[in-house]
Amino acid sequence: MYATILAGGVGTRLWPRSRQDRPKQFADITGDGVTMIQDTARRLAGLVPEERIYIVTGAAYAGLAIEQLPGVPASQILVEPTGRNTAPAIGLACMHLQRSDPTGVLAILPADHVILDGAGFRAALRRAAQVAANGYLVTLGIEPTFAHTGYGYIKRSQLIDDVDHLPAFHVERFLEKPTRTLAESFLVEGGYYWNGGIFVSRVDRMLAEIERQTPEMYARLQTIAAALDTPAAADVLAAEWRHMPSISIDYAVMEHAERVAVVPLQAGWNDVGSWDALETVLEQDERGNSIAKGEVLLLDSHNNIVYSDKRLVALINVSNLVVVDTGDTLLIGDKANMQRVKEVVEKLRAQGRTELL
Repeated sequence: MYATILAGGVGTRLWPRSRQDRPKQFADITGDGVTMIQDTARRLAGLVPEERIYIVTGAAYAGLAIEQLPGVPASQILVEPTGRNTAPAIGLACMHLQRSDPTGVLAILPADHVILDGAGFRAALRRAAQVAANGYLVTLGIEPTFAHTGYGYIKRSQLIDDVDHLPAFHVERFLEKPTRTLAESFLVEGGYYWNGGIFVSRVDRMLAEIERQTPEMYARLQTIAAALDTPAAADVLAAEWRHMPSISIDYAVMEHAERVAVVPLQAGWNDVGSWDALETVLEQDERGNSIAKGEVLLLDSHNNIVYSDKRLVALINVSNLVVVDTGDTLLIGDKANMQRVKEVVEKLRAQGRTELL
C-alpha cells in the first residue's frame, strides 16, 4: 500500500497561525508539538512505510515537506507549479506510481486533518485497501455526529461485505453541502456520511477513471509522465500544468465513477477548518475552555479557545471567545463567527500588508 498526502492549501481561516510561508499543514495547530503533515504521516505507521509515501505540494512548501518529513524520499516530494485542486494533484502522483507499481493500492489523504483514534483510522484504511484491491474506488465516510451543513455527504446503498465488523457498502451517490433541514433528515434516515476527502484506489483504476471522465487532463498527465527522468521534465510539467483544469477529484472522478464503495470511519475525525473546530479535538477544563498552546490565566471565563505562541494570556469574565496570539499578530473573535477570519485576510491583502499574511 502507498499513500499520497495532499499538502498544497493555504488555510486562511486559521490565520494568523497559518501563513503564506507556513500554512496550517506545516504548523502545529493543536499545540502538541507536531505539525499536521507530520501527524498525517505518523498516523500511517505500521501500514504505509515512509518510503512509500508521496507528498504533493507547491514549490514554496517543498523545502518544508523535506524538512518536516525527512524519512520520505526527496524524489517523492512532487511539486505542482501552481495549485490546480485535488484531481490533477492525485493524477500527478498516480503517474509517478504507475511506472513502478501500476496495480498498487494508493491511499489519498489531506495533510491537514486531525484524527484522534489512530488505530481506528488504520483499521478502516486497511479495510478500504482490501476493497480497493478488488477494483473499487473507495472513500472513507465519516460517521456524522451532527447535521453539518459545511460538508458534502455520501449516501450508501447495498452492503458489499463485512469483515471483522468493518463493513463496506456500495455508494449510491455523492451529495452537495445541504441545507440544515436536509442535513437533519440525513441523520434521521441514516446511511449518510460526511465526505472527508479520503480515498483509496488502485493506481490503474484511478487513472482509468480520469481517462474516461476527463480525457483532456489525462492527456496532459500522459505528456508529463513521458518526460519524467528526462532533462525536459520540469519544462514539460510547467507547460502542461499551465493548461491543466482546476477541478476536485469529487467532481472529476468520484461522483460518476464506476464501482465506488464507502467504508465508514468513526475515529474522532475533524478537518480543523477554522479556530472554533479546536474545541472538538482538545481537552476542556471544567468551564469548557480549550487551551491549544501557551500559558493562560482564566478568571470566571467560560467556553473560550486560546492559542498563544509566546505571551501569557489572561481572560477575565469573558465567554465564547477565540484568542490567538502569534507574537506579531493578535486575533480575538466571537467563537460563532470565526469563518470571518477569511475577511480579515482579504482586507490585509487589499491593504498590501503582505508581511502579516
